[in-house]
Order: sequence, then structure tokens, then C-alpha cells
Amino acid sequence: REGAVSAPGDVPAMEFTTASLAPGAREVRYNSAMPLSRRSFVFACLASPLAGRYAAAAQTAAPSKITRIETVYWKSRDDAPFWPHWTWVRIDTDAGVSGIGETYPRNPAEAAAVHGVAASLLGRDPRDIERIWADLYRSFDFQIAGGAEIRALSAIDLALWDLLGKHLNAPVYRLIGGKANPRVRLYNTCFPYKYDFNREPDKIMRELIETRGIKAIKIWPFDGAAARNQNQFITAQDIDEALQPVKKLRDTFGSEIEIAVEFHAQWNVTSAIRIAHALEPYRPMWLEDMLMPGNFQQYRELAASTSLPLIAGERMAGKMQFEQLLESRTVKYVMFDVTWCGGLTEARKIAAMADAFELPIAPHTAGGPLLFYATTHLTTASPNVWIQESCQRFYERDWPAMLENPIAPEGGFIRVPEESGFGMRI
Repeated sequence: REGAVSAPGDVPAMEFTTASLAPGAREVRYNSAMPLSRRSFVFACLASPLAGRYAAAAQTAAPSKITRIETVYWKSRDDAPFWPHWTWVRIDTDAGVSGIGETYPRNPAEAAAVHGVAASLLGRDPRDIERIWADLYRSFDFQIAGGAEIRALSAIDLALWDLLGKHLNAPVYRLIGGKANPRVRLYNTCFPYKYDFNREPDKIMRELIETRGIKAIKIWPFDGAAARNQNQFITAQDIDEALQPVKKLRDTFGSEIEIAVEFHAQWNVTSAIRIAHALEPYRPMWLEDMLMPGNFQQYRELAASTSLPLIAGERMAGKMQFEQLLESRTVKYVMFDVTWCGGLTEARKIAAMADAFELPIAPHTAGGPLLFYATTHLTTASPNVWIQESCQRFYERDWPAMLENPIAPEGGFIRVPEESGFGMRI
């Protein structure tokens, strides 16, 4: 059953759903959550991986079974002291070890998709990650794979990797190849924070250079024109207006910085070509998601029309879609989101496919905190990383309000946590 928890001063407007397997029993029990204070919720549902019972379980590394699956999300991001728009998934085992997964942003649908397969997961060995992934994917594909189903699979998969790391008392990056990159280079995505990137992008960049050592920035100044013109056309005046923050950044910092331009798949081919030609003098690092995903022939036409590199893939899911993108020979970087594409299991395969095409990856992380932690484990272990996304607002404002150990960039790079699992403590 689903039940909303709304206790004054505690955890407001949160949705919990639970599936559990009683010790020694075969039947599945679905339990509605009782009202919890924020403190009791943290300690009861998201216990530290350093707890004594976790350490003891990791020492023995004995076989275990999944006994309970829980989802939690905020019904409104405005109800929390941070900016939540994700679903967390917790998987418990009879060994006393738990793993946390995450996806976003259609919370009720994602939670329902998780619990739609919860009964099939109870009693299984959580270490059989590849088998579980394949079984769930085939089940979802029979119902048309994609959307909430693949996001739910992503969250479950991440929880299983987090659980495995905790079970073995090892950080996940050690389980997938070790340190290819002791530190990972970052760029900043300009979510609303201190300055408006359309008017004061130079202030954002200057502060990041001086405080974090970050010398790459992503902005989306063409989105306003897309909304005004209903994605149909772009005028010379629209282009001149959108170029202003790009011009200000390049004039202020020259070649000291990289500029990435995001388009959120808002344009048709004709408009995209016109925009790309206008941006060429400013030498952006990439043009991101200019067209709707899946239009590989149209992407080929766009790529042939500009000297600027393209990147795509943020909104794509599964290695088979990425195979088509790579075969189109249209992008110079491959982007994916580990909470959307199928979790760490699938993201590793996508990264390896990109490596086979001699292309670097540049993962998307503009979501919840576990997305950033899990991505950092993947990029730490991957030999073909160009750069990774980060958001100043998240690591300076939001994550310190919810995490015991928020990680943050230093010198323009991020270092992976050395704690077991993904190392995120809520």
C-alpha cells in the first residue's frame, strides 16, 4: 500500500512503498510506512554503511537473499530543505546489508514500476546483478521497454551495486576495474543559484575558477527562442540574443575555458544547422542534444554541416540505442545518465562500446546525489573519460542539507569516495 507521511516538522509529503519477505516465510508482505521523523527515517531506512552489522556481514561475504524493497520520494520538491525530484530505492538483505538506488523525475510512475517487479526479486541473491538485470529487462521489454520501466531498472541496478560493495566492504569502482582516473575533470551546469547565466555567465565562471578550479561551463541560451517559436524556426535576432552569454564568456576568458551549449533536443535540422554555423566562431566544446534522440539520419546531416563536435545520448536508454548512435558516426562524445540508461550495469557496456569506437564519454549528472556518486565510480574506473558534469548548487547548497559526507570538486576535479558501495551516506 502507498501512504503519504505528513508530520509537522518532520518529513513532509513523502511517499513510501515497501515490499518485504518475512524471515522463514515465502509470502510477500506489502506494508504501509508509519510516520517518521527526519532523523528516525535517516537512521531506520538509510543506515550508514559503516554500521557494525554491515561490517560484520562484509567480513563474512556469505550468500544472502533480498528480503525487502522500499521506495521513497517527495511529492513536491518544495517540501524539502533541498531540491529533491528523485525516487530512492532501498534493497535490504537477510545479511543485514542494504543498498540504495536512485532515479528521477516521474516519481509515482517509477516507484510503481519498482514495486511491479518487487515480488520477483524477493528471495533472490542480490549478487547476481547481470542475471537480475537481464530478467527485468526482458520482462519490461515484453511490455515495451523504456520510460518508467527502464528508470526503475536503473534504480534497482544501482542499489544492487551499492549493496555488493557494502557486502564486500569495497568501493564500487574497485569492483569494476579500479582507478583508471584517480581524479575526474568536471564542468559546471548552471542550474539556478547565485547568478543568471544569460546575464552574468562571467560571474559564475570566475567564481568557479577561483573557488573550485573548474574551467568548463554549460549553458542553454537558445531555449528561450525555442519556447517563443514553438520549436519551429529561429530568426537572426533570436540568434544574436542567444549568442550574448557565449560571446561574453569567450571575450572574458578566451581559450582558458571550455563552453558547452545545451539544446534539450528543441530544434529541427534546419534551425540546428543555422545555430551551429552562428556558434562556430566561439569554438564551443560541444553542441548537446540539438535534435530529438533517435533521429540518426538527421544527426548525420547536422554533423556534416558543421565543424563543431556534437554530443548526444542523455535521454537514451539501453546499449542497443547507443549502438545505433555510434554506428551513425555523428557524435564526438557519448553522454548517458546512469539513473536513466539502465544503471551501472548498462552504463559500463555503453562506455565500453564508446571506447571501441575510440570515443570518450561525458556522463550526465544533473539529477539526484546518488547519480553523481555512482557516475564518479564509473568515470574513475573508465579509461575513456573526457569530462563529467557537476552542478555548483548541488554540492554547495543542496547536498550538505541531506548527506553526511557530500563530495565536492577541488582543483577542477572530483575524487571518488573510498567508502564501501557508492559511499553516499544520507
